Amino acid sequence: MSDAGSAFPAFRGRRRRNSHGLLDLTRETRLHTDQLVYPLFLRDRPGFRQEISSMPGQFQLGIDAATALIEKALQKGIQSFLLFGIPEAKDPEGSSAWDHEGVVAKSLRAFRKAFGNAICLITDECFCEYTSHGHCGIIHTEDDRVVLENDRTLPLLAKQTVVHAQAGADIVAPSGMLDGAIGAIRAGLDGAGFSHLPILAYSAKFASGFYGPFREAAQSPPQFGDRSSYQMDPANRLEALNEVLLDIGEGADMVMVKPALAYLDIIREVRNRTLLPVAAYNVSGEYAMIKAAAAKGWLDEKRVILETLTSIRRAGADIIISYHAVEAADWIGRG
Repeated sequence: MSDAGSAFPAFRGRRRRNSHGLLDLTRETRLHTDQLVYPLFLRDRPGFRQEISSMPGQFQLGIDAATALIEKALQKGIQSFLLFGIPEAKDPEGSSAWDHEGVVAKSLRAFRKAFGNAICLITDECFCEYTSHGHCGIIHTEDDRVVLENDRTLPLLAKQTVVHAQAGADIVAPSGMLDGAIGAIRAGLDGAGFSHLPILAYSAKFASGFYGPFREAAQSPPQFGDRSSYQMDPANRLEALNEVLLDIGEGADMVMVKPALAYLDIIREVRNRTLLPVAAYNVSGEYAMIKAAAAKGWLDEKRVILETLTSIRRAGADIIISYHAVEAADWIGRG
């Protein structure tokens, strides 16, 4: 007889839940520090450490301060980091994004020197932090509408990834949702001798309201217009799957869904359609909501954070990018 045919009283589900040992033994979804990636917001300012007001417990950091944080994170079992650079000067093209002396390139060299291969360094590849207008590439306006010049931006994006590869990146992660970006980056990396370097594609990135605090953290709000023309409509499921398959076809080695919590169904659908590693980004607004509610005493912070991260794993994510990573590592490490 199948399990489904074992009716009460012969079958009692509570038998599997009557001790912690049994709960641990039969748990279906496991959360481990190896699966977590911690984002860092980097400034080229020695000794700099400034808390992000909309993300309590998160900071913009100088390279030296970030090095100290990475050392503490490593001790807790967090070994993967996603790097966002905040330049000292911006222009319409975002030219500091491919500067060999830019903040991300300098950070990569410093972190590699300090930690060798003990850490995995992922670089966010986009231009919104670097452009004076806050958009993800070269733009023009038509009838007060922002138009991203996709094809003119692609070679600049490839140039940015090559600079980061030369500085020591382990993975490049393009986040602008540009058409053809993965193919352009793959060609650029291969041509520069980095055919071994993997691409983590922000394949299904939705035009979400949950990004609000990030705009403060990365100092990257659009100065006019919005990004709805090159990020996806939150209502669209099939489009997300198509974007994922297109990126895989262009050579993506890993794919991402962003945000995570409002898109658990998309994570599951992507997981069901590819054998590649699937990442999910537990974004700034999702982090800020938990922190705000916990500060009011409205919920159990530890319990909700671990429940959140476990839900993302259960949906099918192999990799979770989360601002909770370092604090969650303490609890995961203690079981």
